[in-house]
Amino acid sequence: MSSSSTDERKLAKEIPGHIRIYDDGTVERLRDTDVVPPSIDAGPGGVSTKDVVYLPELNLSARLYLPQPAGNRKLPLVIYFHGGGFCVASAFCAKYHRYVYRMAAEAQAVVVSFDYRLAPEHPIPAAYEDSRAALRWAASHRAGNGPEPWLNDHADFDRAFLAGDSAGGNIVHNLAVGKLEFGLLGLALVQPFFWGTEPIGSELDFPDAMAKAVASRVWPFISPSSPDNDDPRINPVAPDGPGLVGLGCKRVLVCVGEKDVLKDRGWLYYDTLRKCGWMGVVEIHEIEGKGHGFHLYELESEKAGALIKRLATFFNS
Repeated sequence: MSSSSTDERKLAKEIPGHIRIYDDGTVERLRDTDVVPPSIDAGPGGVSTKDVVYLPELNLSARLYLPQPAGNRKLPLVIYFHGGGFCVASAFCAKYHRYVYRMAAEAQAVVVSFDYRLAPEHPIPAAYEDSRAALRWAASHRAGNGPEPWLNDHADFDRAFLAGDSAGGNIVHNLAVGKLEFGLLGLALVQPFFWGTEPIGSELDFPDAMAKAVASRVWPFISPSSPDNDDPRINPVAPDGPGLVGLGCKRVLVCVGEKDVLKDRGWLYYDTLRKCGWMGVVEIHEIEGKGHGFHLYELESEKAGALIKRLATFFNS
């Protein structure tokens, strides 16, 4: 019996644990392809959720989270971008739905979790373009007459934050160094995906060789037109980049994991921002003993809960 065409295909490229591309052009995502439906009825924790289309021409959607009972209250607005190396996951997979739900409940904030196009079908700069469109859509609600009632009625644009983890943290930074559609109070970068050509700190002898190799491969994979790991979009302290002094907010919180290969990039971002002349307040929070994305895989753990509480305090102080 002859082998099927599927059996005969060969692996052309891969990011281990994330994605595979075969020589016939087939793309296989290895995780976070599931979809959890929203629910207008408040669930455990008292949060209602629904999905809205924010960019019809590309059929891109966002998931909204609204603590109940909302009444006439104006709540902090958190604009969230998911991680996944720019090539996997979505705002609607179970992992991110559960995490953002908990964050909205703890912070008592309106959260909009935006989806964006993924590489390799849509390489960089697609994710940044979509995220910029997401901000424009959010900004259309500033005067209370946008297309989404939850934002018109409950989002306090004087307490607006950008937040994201991993690739989402990278997106947040890149949005904030550009022209913003409205004033931001702060940024929350959770284990942000920054990298560079030359290793720093613990990267020199990091014990998990695979994690280090994946970190080095992702940017060239998702950005074939500019594959250098010192591109300022992936290395925000690169000499040829715009720098951090013009970051468009008043407060920044950087969260890193002690055992995350990206930890020292987060510390470098914090140190650079603190010393560069930026006229704001930056804080850093390191989670002892935890690696990359632990808050998504160990959501019920004490340390994931502590991280969510730290974010909630940041959004409300």
